Amino acid sequence: MSIAKVVEITSTSPGSFEDAIRKGIAKAQQTINNVRGAWISEQKVVLAEDGTIKHFRVDMKLTFVLDD
Repeated sequence: MSIAKVVEITSTSPGSFEDAIRKGIAKAQQTINNVRGAWISEQKVVLAEDGTIKHFRVDMKLTFVLDD
């Protein structure tokens, strides 16, 4: 029997939503074993004063299986 747990994280990138997702998952995997999936719950942008996009931000839930 497997038991899974879910954690919520927020990640940002100046480049793209995809980059923010990849960086967030990679960072989480440094301290969490057995990450099996991610659900992107929100995508947001942070704007600079001139109206250009400064950062792409994602809120996601990562699912991982607990060690036996």
